[in-house]
Amino acid sequence: MTSLEFAEAARQMGSVIRRAGHVVPTFRSPPRVPGRSRSIVRRADGSATVAVALRGRAITSIVADMIDGVIAANRLHGQEAAWLRDQLWASVEAVLDPGSEGPERALRVSLAKPEVRAWAA
Repeated sequence: MTSLEFAEAARQMGSVIRRAGHVVPTFRSPPRVPGRSRSIVRRADGSATVAVALRGRAITSIVADMIDGVIAANRLHGQEAAWLRDQLWASVEAVLDPGSEGPERALRVSLAKPEVRAWAA
């Protein structure tokens, strides 16, 4: 993943996170701790920085770390975390597959929150 692709993925995710009403972390690369592939720094004001290593890593691993950082920064769990994770993966589809429908694909991601349904016994 190039730094431009990293920046584009961060922009696409930021749009989804903001519209979903959550805190958009700052993304940077590389992590300041040597040997780490990812890290998160939380601040007292509720903001966070998610740092991800890019060199020598698969693009899907990088995006997965970015998404995990968003979930952790917002302290999400359960269905809400799963829903946001799905939306974030969909938002970066154009970055992962440049031959797809282009960057505008991410803007068509549905942000309708899922119904809470009980599992059938």
